[in-house]
Amino acid sequence: MLSLLKTSRRVCQSSVNIFHVSKVGTTSTTVIDRKPWKFSASSIVEAAPKSAQPYLRLMRADKPIGTWLLYWPCTWSISLAAAPGHLPNLYLLALFGTGAFLMRGAGCVINDFWDKDFDKKVERTKLRPLASGELSNFQGMVLLGGLLTTSLGILLQLNLLSIGLGFLSMIPVICYPLAKRYTHWPQSVLGLTFNYGAILGYTAATGDFNPAIVLPLYSAAFCWTMIYDTIYAHQDKDDDRLIGVKSTALRFGENTRLWLTGFSIPMISGLVMTGIYANQTWPYYLGITASGLHLMWQLTTVDTNNRDDCWKKFVSNQWIGRFILLGIIVGNLIKKEEKNN
Repeated sequence: MLSLLKTSRRVCQSSVNIFHVSKVGTTSTTVIDRKPWKFSASSIVEAAPKSAQPYLRLMRADKPIGTWLLYWPCTWSISLAAAPGHLPNLYLLALFGTGAFLMRGAGCVINDFWDKDFDKKVERTKLRPLASGELSNFQGMVLLGGLLTTSLGILLQLNLLSIGLGFLSMIPVICYPLAKRYTHWPQSVLGLTFNYGAILGYTAATGDFNPAIVLPLYSAAFCWTMIYDTIYAHQDKDDDRLIGVKSTALRFGENTRLWLTGFSIPMISGLVMTGIYANQTWPYYLGITASGLHLMWQLTTVDTNNRDDCWKKFVSNQWIGRFILLGIIVGNLIKKEEKNN
């Protein structure tokens, strides 16, 4: 009986591994561990054909946080434009989501063309496809042409006002990589670029430019970018200092928390003003409160001398995008209920 139990135990243990050969004398052991596949942007890029992977990494498809941060202000303005008691225009949300992915990719390619010589000297960026030589300049230009052409096709689906505003947005897109060579405030140029959707989404949904709504929203989103991108820039401040690249991380230095707190105040104020002029209801202000608490957590806990912590805090800004969007949508649906009461 004891012998039978021992035999059963050995059979069960051997079934845990896919392959297992015991090492006896000259016989070798082979153990193959198969880890479960995790669904993520990185895993999707890794599963793509080898020839496509450098192009996907050049447009940062493996790091979608930039696309989300570009997309959130678009969702806010589209949702603010929705009629009381209605969900936002799902077609526009899908259109702007695709556009955010493509334009963020195009911006990354443009940035890497300007910065490839700098990127070679920075630990975090030295393996980027253009900096490492994995892709040639010609291959990068082909990708950029494809991204811009497809983005233009999406822009042309909008009204004339939005098309005109969309063309104007290319100016700061091109200027951003140059700004870091001449000013400690390149994050401000990025803020002007990344939050254009706060204006464009509203004009696309309504055909109208309402300054009382879109300008406070755009200003709030601009301040938000100053916060999260300064935290992001602290990852590279030592390398940037050596190679002569400028940033608000270097400008603010040890006073970063104070500066970012200063940007947090007009950010929250701008969101409140937007809500007032857009006749938003209490869920929207609850979303602003949650965002304010999240900002407080970021600024009181971030370790600007720890690259990993800066990255984690940067990525956590996804929650602010979600809080505001959810507040707008629920608040807009409640408007109908209040009207019926």
